[in-house]
Amino acid sequence: MHLNTPQEKPPVRLSRLPPYLSRWLGYRSSPPENQPKYTICAWSFIGAFCGLAVLQAIFGHARYFIDLDVPPIIASFGATAVLAYAAIEAPLAQPRALVVGHMIGALAGVGITKLFELLPLKYYQSLEWLVGSLSVAVAIVLMVITETTHPPAGATALIAAVDPKVRDLGWYYLLIILLSSAIVLVTALLFNNFQRRYPVFWFKPAVPAKAQASEALGGDGEKESVARPPPFHCNRKLSSSEDLESL
Repeated sequence: MHLNTPQEKPPVRLSRLPPYLSRWLGYRSSPPENQPKYTICAWSFIGAFCGLAVLQAIFGHARYFIDLDVPPIIASFGATAVLAYAAIEAPLAQPRALVVGHMIGALAGVGITKLFELLPLKYYQSLEWLVGSLSVAVAIVLMVITETTHPPAGATALIAAVDPKVRDLGWYYLLIILLSSAIVLVTALLFNNFQRRYPVFWFKPAVPAKAQASEALGGDGEKESVARPPPFHCNRKLSSSEDLESL
């Protein structure tokens, strides 16, 4: 008689790395403790200040970027800082959404702008006001399709279409966005893993959490919250096997 025995779940890839390396990539052998609000505020402040300062130091003071007339910082990364350094457990703040989302926004903004610029000048000038809105709309659709929704990336697409200084960069804008995203990600891995944990996952699709309608708006209230999983909470404890299952 053959008995089916439960198979052991394969170990998470990051667990094979030494702890002094895997820690800075978000891996924990056990769920991290919830941190008090003052700790979260302190590390959010330090991370945002240092991350954005590094961006402006590189693009605002490096002779190479100055000669290319690259802006000291792309404004959409101010919004990214809120997610990457403060709301670090939000699905929209995870590396896949951060990097790919911004790249999709930049690609949509530059690509659509280039297509409109192929029109005769008089037609382009009469339709220029549509470029920004179309760029953002296309970027949103592409992020939803690829499951890499990152709200600040909408601004990345818009800036590429409406800011003359950025528009002059052309396709080079994609490299600026890629480098900026990488800098934010690296600094987030550093400052978010001293007393907290980031990322919650690397490659799992970043899908926005569904908000529950309150009873005042016709929702089911407590009954709905019992039937559905609870909404994402910043201090929610997750096991290492749950949040890194895709690695």
